[in-house]
Amino acid sequence: MRGPEAGRYRVGHERIGERRLATRITVTKNGPYQVEGTVPLSRQIIQPNAEGESWEWRQGEGYEIVSDYRLCRCGGSANKPFCDGTHQRNGFDGTETAERTDYLAQADVVLGPDLTLTDAGSLCAYARFCDARGQIWNLVEQGGATAQSLAEREAGHCPSGRLVTWLTSSGVRSEPVGEPTFEPSIGVIEDPQIGVSGPLWVRGGIPVVSEDGTSYEVRNRMTLCRCGASQNKPFCDGSHASIGFRDEPADA
Repeated sequence: MRGPEAGRYRVGHERIGERRLATRITVTKNGPYQVEGTVPLSRQIIQPNAEGESWEWRQGEGYEIVSDYRLCRCGGSANKPFCDGTHQRNGFDGTETAERTDYLAQADVVLGPDLTLTDAGSLCAYARFCDARGQIWNLVEQGGATAQSLAEREAGHCPSGRLVTWLTSSGVRSEPVGEPTFEPSIGVIEDPQIGVSGPLWVRGGIPVVSEDGTSYEVRNRMTLCRCGASQNKPFCDGSHASIGFRDEPADA
């Protein structure tokens, strides 16, 4: 079912500071992401545990940036993650197809004894933190202190914000828990476990503005497609994994 009372909740916005007002990402028509506000940019690498499950985030190289810069959206730049104008030559169709409704209006709900999980499946970036230790959906339904801690951890590690955990009180979700605190920043995701480069991980409530000037819902964490193949543009839908997208980072 879809999340009830969607208008009453703001997912992870409470800790987002005023700095977000000076930052913005604009989706240009059939072109790159225009980033404004001297937003820090660095590699973020999915680190598996001994069982091969996605488990930690490891920070890789940081980029020297200027106040404004452009990030490749078509997947073809020879200067990834930055745009080099290839979209003008390769016929890139960057038409935005994502829903404009808020997260909670899109999310399904799993109600457990201790936690409620909201899950907007269309936002999945295939980072697979949710699969560790028996999968987050089972952990939420199972309940208990250990399962609750693991479920909160897995939801908090989800880069796209597809998954959010909430305390369950009297059979109703009450407040989000396990939501990470981020300064406004962008991560360039690498997934060496499956040998692909992932999306742009937008953190800390940076506004994302459509090519038509409409703002998407401001969220604490989201992932933007940079392989050019997503069917949910501008957001990642995991297509980078199916097409084997690589950008050959310096620290590969």
